Amino acid sequence: MSKRRLKNKKIRIVAVGSALATGGAIVALLPSANAADDGKTPEQIMTMCQRAKVLNGKQQSIFDFGGHPIAGPSFASDNCDFVETKFETFDGPTEKASIDFPNCEPNATDPAKVSVTWSATVGQGQGKYTVTQQGGGGGLFGALTGSWVKHKGTLDMTIESATAGDTEQREVPVGKVLHMEFTPKMQRMTGEWRVRIDAREATTVTNATPEQNFVAPDVVEGPVILPGAAGAPGVADGTSKAVLTDC
Repeated sequence: MSKRRLKNKKIRIVAVGSALATGGAIVALLPSANAADDGKTPEQIMTMCQRAKVLNGKQQSIFDFGGHPIAGPSFASDNCDFVETKFETFDGPTEKASIDFPNCEPNATDPAKVSVTWSATVGQGQGKYTVTQQGGGGGLFGALTGSWVKHKGTLDMTIESATAGDTEQREVPVGKVLHMEFTPKMQRMTGEWRVRIDAREATTVTNATPEQNFVAPDVVEGPVILPGAAGAPGVADGTSKAVLTDC
């Protein structure tokens, strides 16, 4: 069996509709008394983030999250930012990336020379919460792009997946079956969505309210990406390997 690093010049890129669901603990930190009394769930906090007046430094319109001046919904918080707390790389799951190429004929005496075409798709990450699921460039998931692409070798978060592939010439020994496997290089970004509702002074019809803060941790995973040739989209990095099994 042979093992090699993936060479960028031999790879083709294909964008397909696939996503990688990620896990991670969900914790809601409710530091103010009013916040605790509200009993906000993490999903409610994330909706407040989605409907913030300022999202990751960008002023929002109510139309950015499907709001309406009369029918609603309207703004639910004053500010929401994603703050990265950790970034790491790791090997993703190894997957079979080609069909089988057997050399199992009863009268076979020589290795069989075959042309092996293999392909493996790696899903771009998505957030833990429903409102940060992959599938669009706007809203919270699009807001992650700024934090994500600052790391070398990442796709824009609006791209759902990347595919690595190649065609190789291989020999299959007598009595063996060959197939290709691919192990993608992955990366994980851990951070927090921090939501703030500003303090409000009392009016003739409302009481004064203190500042309220909410935190919902999130984890996003996706493939490490090699630069694309001639301005083409990036391609998934990883290691391909020929695997031989008995007939």
